[in-house]
Amino acid sequence: MQEKAELRKTLRAARREHVAAQSPSIRSLLFNRPPAPLLDLIDAGAIIGLYRATDNEAPTASYAKFFYERGHRIALPRFATSQSAMSFAEFTDPFGESDLVDGAFGMKQPDVSAEALVPDVLFVPLIGFTARGNRLGQGGGHYDRWLAGHDGKTAIGLAWDVQLVEDLPEERHDHPLTAVVTPTRLYGPFA
Repeated sequence: MQEKAELRKTLRAARREHVAAQSPSIRSLLFNRPPAPLLDLIDAGAIIGLYRATDNEAPTASYAKFFYERGHRIALPRFATSQSAMSFAEFTDPFGESDLVDGAFGMKQPDVSAEALVPDVLFVPLIGFTARGNRLGQGGGHYDRWLAGHDGKTAIGLAWDVQLVEDLPEERHDHPLTAVVTPTRLYGPFA
């Protein structure tokens, strides 16, 4: 666990420096739409699970708009409290975010009245990743626990290139990613 904590600290700093070095206009062009090979993994009627990115995470706003315009239902994480298990609820306004409220962990999330959904494809945030699809998350285990309870779901990471590492410590509860998208490369079964 200490090794993961040190890795998180180092990788968070590298991510923060990487994002700070990019101009806002360049950042707005990145992650504009999913790469074509990735779209082949996603069925037409799939429910798409996304996260609402923090300042240094790979952005998801354009992906939400893209999938919404293609007719997919979009789901974002929702927590009743910071001690609750992560669930997902429908996100119906990716252009204005009028259906989001302040939630646990200081994150915007769907209101309690939003319909609960179970994503078929889940885009996940990360601190670090390997080319083989291993992921280092924030440390709370929310995504690993959710994936453990929902077999057969496709998990895709979004990351900056600086977050790639050669190897990560693995634990039994860690769920590998099917693919990882960065601004310059796509890692996964099509690479």
